[in-house]
Amino acid sequence: MIIQALNEYYKRLKQYQSSNIPSFGFSNEKIHFALVLSDTGKLIDVKDLREKQEKKNIPKELIVPAPNKKSCGIDSNFVWGNTGYVLGSDNKKHKDKDRPKKMFKAFKELQHSLGDEIDDIGMNVILKFLDSWNPENVEKLKYWEEMAGANLVFQLDGERKYIHEHPAIRNRWIKFCQESQSDYQAFCLVSGRKKPIARLHTSIKGVKNAQSSGASIVSFNLDSFCSYNKEQSFNAPVGEDITFNYTTALNHLLCFDSRKKVQIGNATTVFWTEGETVIEGFLKDILEPQVNQVDLGDLRIFLEAMREGKMPKEIENTKNMKFYILGLSPNASRLSVRFWYISTVDEIWRKIGQHFKDLAIIKSYDYEPPFPGMWHLLHETAAQGKSENISPLLAGAFIRSILTGLRYPSGILTAVLERIRADQKINYLRAALIKAYLVRSSRFQNKEEREVISMSLDKGEKNIGYRLGRLFAILEKAQKDAVPGANTTIKDRYYGSASATPAIVFPQLLRLAQHHIQKSDYGISTDKQIEDVVQDIQKFPSHLSLEDQGIFALGYYHQKQDFYKKMEKKEE
Repeated sequence: MIIQALNEYYKRLKQYQSSNIPSFGFSNEKIHFALVLSDTGKLIDVKDLREKQEKKNIPKELIVPAPNKKSCGIDSNFVWGNTGYVLGSDNKKHKDKDRPKKMFKAFKELQHSLGDEIDDIGMNVILKFLDSWNPENVEKLKYWEEMAGANLVFQLDGERKYIHEHPAIRNRWIKFCQESQSDYQAFCLVSGRKKPIARLHTSIKGVKNAQSSGASIVSFNLDSFCSYNKEQSFNAPVGEDITFNYTTALNHLLCFDSRKKVQIGNATTVFWTEGETVIEGFLKDILEPQVNQVDLGDLRIFLEAMREGKMPKEIENTKNMKFYILGLSPNASRLSVRFWYISTVDEIWRKIGQHFKDLAIIKSYDYEPPFPGMWHLLHETAAQGKSENISPLLAGAFIRSILTGLRYPSGILTAVLERIRADQKINYLRAALIKAYLVRSSRFQNKEEREVISMSLDKGEKNIGYRLGRLFAILEKAQKDAVPGANTTIKDRYYGSASATPAIVFPQLLRLAQHHIQKSDYGISTDKQIEDVVQDIQKFPSHLSLEDQGIFALGYYHQKQDFYKKMEKKEE
């Protein structure tokens, strides 16, 4: 199903010239330098093709003849390659000292075998250069230290295009690819037709923490993986044309500047639709919005409509289109499918809108994002807020909950409460996560959404956890009013035990509060607030459940934001 959807996506991309998607037999590769040759085959210049981005030199992506899928040994490419093949040196420490010479020899033989019959000045120039080139001269080249091991193409002096783009060379390569198709024929699992089957599938690049040279989704390298005497990828027969299509489409989605790729935990996630639609281009900004969302223009209007359940006209006509989401994570030299989800534009729109609605809560500061991204939220579940500490399983379950509308994984609440106990911080994002979890939880328990799950302070809420959270915030403020500038507060010492075992902590805190109230200028007001909260508490519970601990955190957060609001009004 994944390969079939990617195959169809490739066909869709081929309809648009702007997609820069390669045809069968070609691929997008990172090229660093171009060797500029005279019409006699003499190397007259080395052109740096890299582009400066954020103080880094980024190689240029060019469509070149597809590299051979190397299972082992030496296997050169046609009219391009790294310096080891093209120039016979790469400054690498090889076990076999003669390997660069063998690489150069293999490259030269391939160019002659395919190029001798091509009537093209560019091809003739490359052959003349290779026949006269001495690998010992590499150190004299401009940029050699930076160029060693990098990918090179050829360019004819006076031409703007590269030699591999000449029509005669392209046609010869296409003919070679057609002639070189697999001799093994079987029924393709995707098309259902008998056709040449790919022995090896092109490597997939761009998955975080996977091998930089690429990794495979479909591969077999041990006898225990094989059956019925079928070796390598013949165990999962896919036609060569479809193999090219799906790997090319996936590499296109995973490219460096892709607008259809997000990182969720250790899962590199790509998404696409079966047809062109506005949400396909917006989804990256929806799942990973900017931290500063004050001025997002059309996107903000789009997000607000999504949260309110209103569908813009731009999406109305495409709402029945299929929407595909694929999560990949590294697994040694292979890739694992972390999740695969098929939906529709309409369903994705509504589920993500519901997610933002569930998250909605009063902000601590105006600059905080009203539509927090999954990455920002998941950071709040990780130790020290580091991305490498985000649980892969939790990240996968979290995005699945968002896209399907199901209840959030229980691990979300557990992880957030652990982080709060560890650093005593209840910020906007953590409060939003807790609130969203409780909303979903009550919805799937067939309960009415309690008023405790409101956006801001609700003084009429009777829930014991919420009341105790409010009370704790009031007691903390009483201490701050009595001892301005104190290095530590009761939150630093007692928050964990107060939220888990209130009966042990709160009687002591209330006694301590009386001393603070007597010292404070706002003692009468604070005493009245304590009385309003405590009057409905008959008995402090010996312990609070995990959900009630979450509600405790919400009560504390709401009460603190209410204090800040009053302070701002007084300042005004």
